[in-house]
Amino acid sequence: MSEARTVVIGAGIVGVCCAAYLQRQGRRVVVVDRLPPGEATSFGNAGSISWSSCVPIAVPGLLPKVPGWLLRRDGPLTIRWRYLPRLAPWLWRFIRAGRPDRLEASSAAMAALHGPSLDLYRSLARDAGIADLVRSTGYLHVYTRSRPDRAEEIQWRLVARHGGAIEVLNGSELRALEPHLSDRYVQAVHIRDQGYAANPGRLVKGLARHVASGGAEFLRREVIGFDLSGDRVRALRTDGAPIEAREVVIAAGAWSVRLTRMLGFSVPLDTERGYHVTLEDPGVKVRHTIMETERKFVATPMEMGLRFAGTVELAGIDAAPDYRRAEAILRGAERMFPGLRADPHTKWMGRRPSLPDGLPVIGPSPRQSNVYLAFGHAHTGLVGAPNTGRLVAGMVARTPLNIDPAPYRPERF
Repeated sequence: MSEARTVVIGAGIVGVCCAAYLQRQGRRVVVVDRLPPGEATSFGNAGSISWSSCVPIAVPGLLPKVPGWLLRRDGPLTIRWRYLPRLAPWLWRFIRAGRPDRLEASSAAMAALHGPSLDLYRSLARDAGIADLVRSTGYLHVYTRSRPDRAEEIQWRLVARHGGAIEVLNGSELRALEPHLSDRYVQAVHIRDQGYAANPGRLVKGLARHVASGGAEFLRREVIGFDLSGDRVRALRTDGAPIEAREVVIAAGAWSVRLTRMLGFSVPLDTERGYHVTLEDPGVKVRHTIMETERKFVATPMEMGLRFAGTVELAGIDAAPDYRRAEAILRGAERMFPGLRADPHTKWMGRRPSLPDGLPVIGPSPRQSNVYLAFGHAHTGLVGAPNTGRLVAGMVARTPLNIDPAPYRPERF
């Protein structure tokens, strides 16, 4: 049986950031995952580090759009209807989370979590020798119409309230920034002073290598159970040798709910599956991260090409990928950039861990005194990861916390 001080379950961006900040607190860390660092959801995300992404999806004005999205085979949202009975309780909570009073509170909590993310990444990446991967840019939301709808008005009002520097551009101003964009886009919202990861998978791997160089151990194992002593986890049972633990951090993304059930409690976590296509030689130059607001995908210039990532598929964690979703993104990308060269390209599907109110769970377990939770970041896992890691490390080490943890507590459900 291997001995460990603090065991982090999950080697994605949230788990690796937890490990990095726990190590800074002087903890001896073991990270456990069935895959190598950065090989699951963190590998294929859109790469945006937009600290101003502080508005949950469930805004007033969203629901009237949903039927039209579902009726389109290439729409930004699809539900596999066989999964709907299991999904229904989550959807009901999601709808309730869009009430104005709840939305205001959730937005403030997201802003607090995301605010320092770009600066924290710069520090982490610099220490790990991969500073080139964290890049500054503006974030463009582009529109084919000149008037925002109700949901968009609420979104931009909340972003501005929490410090986002917003500039509204007309079509000619937009194309001065991004000349290769289609002239279909007649307006854009430009959020200044944002950033992105030029290769999210390599970012996670580079941070993991740095943490390992400081003494952390990374184990390729699957956790299959826990050994308890009173209200504490004594050890993790795995498909290899057991792992003793002084503390446990669950940061396993969409798979976290299976671990909490082993510990006798659950949270309403479900999976928003997203897709990407990455074009190796796109033939166009993109200078910003760009949200295509009609079809809900993001274009990001990365070191391995131009990535288009997004949309939502509600089908559960285990359903096979439907790569027609990725092909629909590619068709939308070709409309977005008329000069785009589509081949060669790769396709991918990932599983976003999502809670109905758009906020993650960060905090102590409601049942075990030495277990901490850090999952459920949905579309903003990359943005929220560093401050989540810092918050969890402060909880474990019982040092002063940088933000109020109350909005993220698991007992809120």
